[in-house]
Amino acid sequence: MALLTPLSLEAIRRLSGEFGVDVERVEALALGSVNSNFRLTTRDRHTYFARLYEEQGLEGARAELRLLDGLADVGVPVPRALRSAGGGVPLHAGKPFAVFPWVKGEILCLARLEPVHCREVGAALARVHLASSTLPELGPGRFQPADMLARLESVQRTSTRPDALAAAAEVTGLLTAYRARRESGLPSGVVHGDLFRDNVLFQGDRIAALLDFESVFHGPFVYDLLVTVEAFCFRDAFDLGLAGALVEGYESVRPLEERERKAYRVEGALACLRFATTRITDFLLRTEAGETPRRDYRRFLSRLSALEAGALDSLFRA
Repeated sequence: MALLTPLSLEAIRRLSGEFGVDVERVEALALGSVNSNFRLTTRDRHTYFARLYEEQGLEGARAELRLLDGLADVGVPVPRALRSAGGGVPLHAGKPFAVFPWVKGEILCLARLEPVHCREVGAALARVHLASSTLPELGPGRFQPADMLARLESVQRTSTRPDALAAAAEVTGLLTAYRARRESGLPSGVVHGDLFRDNVLFQGDRIAALLDFESVFHGPFVYDLLVTVEAFCFRDAFDLGLAGALVEGYESVRPLEERERKAYRVEGALACLRFATTRITDFLLRTEAGETPRRDYRRFLSRLSALEAGALDSLFRA
């Protein structure tokens, strides 16, 4: 995605100087769709990652940084932000700015993923969930079914594009039906909510870092597991070798309860519909009519159809 807020070298030097980082060169990074991200190189050739939080605000950024500290404290592989000289979070145009050590690693494309990688991802996700009792309490976040229905209602109210209106109506109907079937009281706590391949760095077969906790919230663990399975293990159909390894890795750290197994289809459907919705509002509406968006909501409806057909049932049997 395009950089949202360009920063001059002077501005970067001023902000980074609060962390004791003497910047010589800045590279804007086309990563993610919410924040502005930069690679910083210092005069002594050290490298750092910097982020300008575009939407979260100061309290949101502070909460995410505290969460990362807590996860790092219990051994989850996440980058820990540098401390500023005054202990606070500096601002640029009212937006929080943070600096992290640069983590060496690579994002694996789907063709390079093997079961060993998915097993590691599952185990790391389970460790995030188990850390919930030691972490700051979170709210429900901004991607709940009610939030998605509000987005879709806005599309239907304001758009004049037939393709967007049809997409919003279809997803609204599905989301309404699955929301009504959701069970309350499932094991819940800190969930990443967006653990896609571009949010995991690998060094060989091992995870170097889990990234981008911007969407973190308090929610059902099995929902988070299904988000990750859908993100890592679907080509034109679910790859059961990869999906089985991911679930196996998860359960090697945190075994699923029977009620989570029973709820997996509904939680998996809600995960599909969450991402179908944001791909309609964030990508389909930003393309010209007739063009295929870079991230197509229909890919998540394909995942939903596979779930409904029982493609993953064998992985979640008691």
